[in-house]
Amino acid sequence: MTPRVVQVQTTLPDEPSARRIASTLVEARLAACIQVLGPLHSTYRWEGRVEQATEWLCLIKTTDTGLNMLLPRLRELHPHDTPEIIVLPVIGGDPGYLAWVESEVCGEKGEGRREKGKAGGRRPRLT
Repeated sequence: MTPRVVQVQTTLPDEPSARRIASTLVEARLAACIQVLGPLHSTYRWEGRVEQATEWLCLIKTTDTGLNMLLPRLRELHPHDTPEIIVLPVIGGDPGYLAWVESEVCGEKGEGRREKGKAGGRRPRLT
């Protein structure tokens, strides 16, 4: 069975670009929620050299079908030529929260049936 909800993670070079991308993707209903964490420090090998950078991590909650629209838009918005974009399946979770994610992503079953930002009459706890 393919998970309906997935989490995409990406890193950005600064907080303003992370917040801008988060707002853009949520406003476009390509994601239900994006958490921005940072700063964090990354060490990686790039073009034969060990590099270090301060980055901001974005955890993007979307659906398997929403992913088809989210990934091209994320690549377009991302400032890096080769951005870190990793998709992780959500294999379980609170049923109400998972239903809320599905209801908030454009093109999903139930879209428009709930008031924006509501899940069963209460805002879901996002942490």
